[in-house]
Amino acid sequence: MLLLCVLIFCGFRFVMSEEKLISVDFEIFGNVQDRLCSGSQYTEDQGRALGLGGWVKNTRQGTVIGQIQGPAQQVNSMKLWLKNVGSPSSRIDRAVFSNERDISKLEVQGFSTRY
Repeated sequence: MLLLCVLIFCGFRFVMSEEKLISVDFEIFGNVQDRLCSGSQYTEDQGRALGLGGWVKNTRQGTVIGQIQGPAQQVNSMKLWLKNVGSPSSRIDRAVFSNERDISKLEVQGFSTRY
């Protein structure tokens, strides 16, 4: 306790725990592939705005799949966006999230669209 008080007094600040990083896969069902402007582009833009790593891809079945990685709070914000908002002309019927796991560092740098 004395050491902690001395360190605080000397102007040092220590964070006791690092931010937890997670990775999660997703698939979005509904009318989610915008024909005029790629619905995946909106997902990519949102992932970048939140500072996440990951990727997104339109499937032949009409769904959108991908993976998001980053701090748990931002990943959860992205999950809510995928489930409730999406691209302006999308109709989201269902969002499925799977393979959620803790990671020690980002495995995917940046956020991109895969073709």
